[in-house]
Amino acid sequence: MQAAINNPEASQIIIEEVHSPILKGNPLGDPDTRRVPVYLPPNFDPQKKYPSLYLLSSFGTRGLKMLTDSLWEENIQERLDRLIGSKAIRPLIVILPDASTRYGGSQYVNSIATGQYEDHILELVAYIDENYPTEANRNFRAIAGHSSGGFAATRFGMLHADIFGYVADHSGDKFFDLTFRADFPHLLAYHEKVGHEGLERLLKNPGEELAKGASFHALSLLATAACFSPNKDAEFGFDLPIDLKTGELQEQVWDKWLAVDPVLNVKSSTENLKSLNLLFVDCGTYDEYNLVYAARVFSNNLGEAGIAHHFEEFPGGHRDVRYRYDISFQAISEAMPPL
Repeated sequence: MQAAINNPEASQIIIEEVHSPILKGNPLGDPDTRRVPVYLPPNFDPQKKYPSLYLLSSFGTRGLKMLTDSLWEENIQERLDRLIGSKAIRPLIVILPDASTRYGGSQYVNSIATGQYEDHILELVAYIDENYPTEANRNFRAIAGHSSGGFAATRFGMLHADIFGYVADHSGDKFFDLTFRADFPHLLAYHEKVGHEGLERLLKNPGEELAKGASFHALSLLATAACFSPNKDAEFGFDLPIDLKTGELQEQVWDKWLAVDPVLNVKSSTENLKSLNLLFVDCGTYDEYNLVYAARVFSNNLGEAGIAHHFEEFPGGHRDVRYRYDISFQAISEAMPPL
């Protein structure tokens, strides 16, 4: 644990260097030591117990990004300080994981093409509980995120409700038949322009190729395919859900993507979802990735299954929606029992 600032009345950010046995030897050669910011509230008392919140970043980012200074917007430390200072939320420990990959993101799933990132998050929970004074049970542990982080937060609620008792999903990926398929033409057009060699270059050095004008949409779909349809015998180490020459849907591959689509997993996850102390879902009405329709379908499916949840639409798009954390964090804080 690195040294924190000296003022005990101020909040602290500890940058943990977490050595992950689970990520060691991952297929992309990404670091198995991750720098994980941990937020400790003002007047932190190591003799007390605190709730914990795992906040998952979106594709192309990692937890450290949430600490970025801005002239016009609070970073996550400033936001939490304000919310705790005004008593809108209780003091809590917030963990900002790094589940990034060379391709941009892991979707927080286990994949033979990228690494065991679902297991890594669970590994991180054990590490935090061992090294910080958390109240180490589901009734005091939440998970939240935006975009792919929102998808992952919901998925952890579906699969690991024994670990996380509270879920906040902000504009999370879901209803793939509408959302991801809308991006297929971007990948086809980019492949038409650069060919297989161009896709190989993009996967080998995404930062350099994006700086040259490569398609972010193409990279995002390639990265997602590495997460959802890995195949060690395929050209890129994963299968694509479309034929790059004809644009035809590859049904068997697409079925692998649909197998992790939250809107199609409500029934199979009903027991876990019903056990959550809070399931918070929101999305902007003008989301550029059609995710508002995904959120509506998800909410309808939850309602039909008798799963209690809180769903909100708000005027806005997919980006610049960090202010929505004010609402979900307060909902999580209010749903938790007293310590």
